[in-house]
Amino acid sequence: MASIRRTLSPAFRDRPYVNGAGSPFSVPSPSQKLLSSSRYSPPFPSVILAFAVNVRRFVAGVLFHLPNRKGQQWRRGFYRCLLFFFLGFLLGLLPFGHVDDDEIPGRSNFDIEPPHVNVQFDTGNADPAVKRREDLVVDVSFGVVERSLDLVPRKQLIIVTPTYNRALQAYFLNRLGQLLGLVPQPLLWIVVETDTASMETAEILRKSGVMYRHLVCGNNSTSAKDRGVYQRNTALEHIERHRLDGIVYFADDDNIYSLDLFDRLRDISRFGTWPVAMLWQSKNKAILEGPVCNGSQVVGWHTNEKSKRLRRFHVDMSGFAFNSTILWDPKRWHRPTSASIRQLDTVKEGFQETTFIEQVVEDESQMEGTPAGCAKVMNWHLHLEAHTLVYPKGWQLPKNLDVVLPIER
Repeated sequence: MASIRRTLSPAFRDRPYVNGAGSPFSVPSPSQKLLSSSRYSPPFPSVILAFAVNVRRFVAGVLFHLPNRKGQQWRRGFYRCLLFFFLGFLLGLLPFGHVDDDEIPGRSNFDIEPPHVNVQFDTGNADPAVKRREDLVVDVSFGVVERSLDLVPRKQLIIVTPTYNRALQAYFLNRLGQLLGLVPQPLLWIVVETDTASMETAEILRKSGVMYRHLVCGNNSTSAKDRGVYQRNTALEHIERHRLDGIVYFADDDNIYSLDLFDRLRDISRFGTWPVAMLWQSKNKAILEGPVCNGSQVVGWHTNEKSKRLRRFHVDMSGFAFNSTILWDPKRWHRPTSASIRQLDTVKEGFQETTFIEQVVEDESQMEGTPAGCAKVMNWHLHLEAHTLVYPKGWQLPKNLDVVLPIER
């Protein structure tokens, strides 16, 4: 039997085949077509082509290929999160266009106009507490509120209170502390004691809810006149040393004050004064002591005591207030001397006020009467001391009363 042997063609045997590219039975890949077509078109940059291929492989491997090994699962999850984070970051940087409402015809801004209010002001009202408010325009545009209102910060009030241990001390301090708690802030209450700071006073100050400073006067005097002078001088020295800015007012704990007084203290520029109603020590009559005003100008003084007619200024200690910068900034107020302003303990009782005021102002032209006309009493000086009562330590009675009545049932 004759056998037929087929021999391979030398043309196919000698042709090199790289990755099957030259095989007669292979289909040309897109990359081969791209390379073949590059003979007739401009060459594509190889760097960009390689980058595009790598990005394609990375995206395909992250999104579509399943992990072959268990160790590669967390890597592919991390790469996916990184990819979507990068895409979101790029989208956030893209400038998206917006349309202004002004460019759209027939559409206006979201402006809310205040309703018209017909308000009539009584021009004949002489009460300075009634003030005319300017119109408040509120412009609401896209949720943003613009208020054309100038906010003026309040002046700080520096209230100086000398006190000492006595039967009614807790009552007086609690009453004054509750009143100061109703005064709008800022307010600083300086309480000065003699020789030592008692725990009872410190507890009252902590419970008052008012910002305070508890000072101790080193000069221990048995005289009521000298004790108050030394305590106020301790507070004045503290204000001068720390350069506290505000309106200083000497408020004794046994006096009675109205809230209107503390509101008007903030209107004082340099030195303000007002009349004070005083109950005579014999409690058989009341007198009025303070300025006589024409508007806010001081033109005279109220006084009913013959022994005090020699005083230059007839003012009670609780009937004036002044700017604290006078104590530590003499150049601002053109003071002739830079000596410290203090109350004098060498003068007779009743002359501490006038000798102190003479150091602050020169005459009535530098004073401000408040309220206008000085026709309103805003605080009262009452002599309600109970000298026969004993001061209980800690405000607590260690034992019951002497007489105990049984409860009848």
